Amino acid sequence: MKLKTLDSVNLSNKTILYRAPYDIDVEEKNGILELSDDMRIKATLPTIQYLLKENCKIVILTYVGRPNGQIVENLRTGPHAKRLSLLLNHPVTKVDDCIGREVDEKISQMKQGDILMLENVRFYKEETDDNDDFAKQLCKGKDLIVFDGFPQAMRIHASTTGIERHLPSVAGLYLQHEVEMLSNLIENPPRPFTVIIGGAKISDKVDAVNNLLKIADKVLVGGALAHVFLKAQGRELGASFIEDVFVDEKRREKKDWVIYAKEILQFHKDKIVCPEDLVVSDGTSVKVIDILSDGVPDQWMALDIGPKTQKLFSDIIKKSKTVFLGGPMGKFEDEKFAQGSRAVLNAMKNLSKEFSGKTIIAGGDTIDVACRYGNLEDYSHVSLAGGATLEFLAGKELPALKALIEEKK
Repeated sequence: MKLKTLDSVNLSNKTILYRAPYDIDVEEKNGILELSDDMRIKATLPTIQYLLKENCKIVILTYVGRPNGQIVENLRTGPHAKRLSLLLNHPVTKVDDCIGREVDEKISQMKQGDILMLENVRFYKEETDDNDDFAKQLCKGKDLIVFDGFPQAMRIHASTTGIERHLPSVAGLYLQHEVEMLSNLIENPPRPFTVIIGGAKISDKVDAVNNLLKIADKVLVGGALAHVFLKAQGRELGASFIEDVFVDEKRREKKDWVIYAKEILQFHKDKIVCPEDLVVSDGTSVKVIDILSDGVPDQWMALDIGPKTQKLFSDIIKKSKTVFLGGPMGKFEDEKFAQGSRAVLNAMKNLSKEFSGKTIIAGGDTIDVACRYGNLEDYSHVSLAGGATLEFLAGKELPALKALIEEKK
């Protein structure tokens, strides 16, 4: 996938509609609303600095949370503007709307190098409707779109696909980097290529798993997602969480993931690696059980992979040249059940540091646990987009990327 990039257009002195990926939660600290983290803002700094060097006027557009067309005070973009200004060491003006007379006046008064943060576009219900008139208003007074909203590229909204109908668009440096790294992962990964999938549910990862099974040499399954595969093998799992049936409300379909897991195990038995032991708890006590010989007792829950599985997974990682991790191995929020995730991450860090292996992690929980036990710089790439990353790895077309793809000559 070849994208239209910043160096492919004349940006000098242009007014840029910068579609940012700033869907970042806020939390109250000492009565002040602050961002819960600023990784996505840091990821966009190179793009914004590039635009500043080109003497652009930069108008920032993003949504935050799910206000459902209503004004929600703690979902305003003020904290985002404040953090961006601090990280950029450059003033960022905030306006309390994203369209209308006040916004038009602010833009008309901007000088080269000015940055204006618009209000949360989801305060308008027209955003999620991909309303064309609304999208046209968002583009008013701008010359070009620089699209860095990779986490939102799966959405058909006014601020994604809508604005691209009315202005020429190019990819920002952050989006370009995400697409290049993930494209290389599914097109030409250095081998052996190991995929590790964890987390609670299989329903939100099933398409990515299907596509990666065609590409990977090994697929290691952990977390509650592994319970589906273990149940498919006939293992007893006690009171462990298992997403065995998923109801797709939109398609009005029920899907039995245990049947699905049986089919995968049948056709990819040499590729799928399931846990051999589990850390289990009854709410009071914690112990390790060998899932190959013993079932999880009644009233007990599996909450992490055990030490034998930690070594098994780590050994496979050490022999790999590319490793992708999507999801933790257990209930990492509790230190008693974080050792599986920690072992996998340590093996990945060692692969990257000692053997120059390519290591990629993705998803909010994965990033959270990685931050607890090291630095994100320890990995080759950290994908900050949860759903969009999985859609991309599933081989699906992300609607907002269509306008950014360079046409073949």
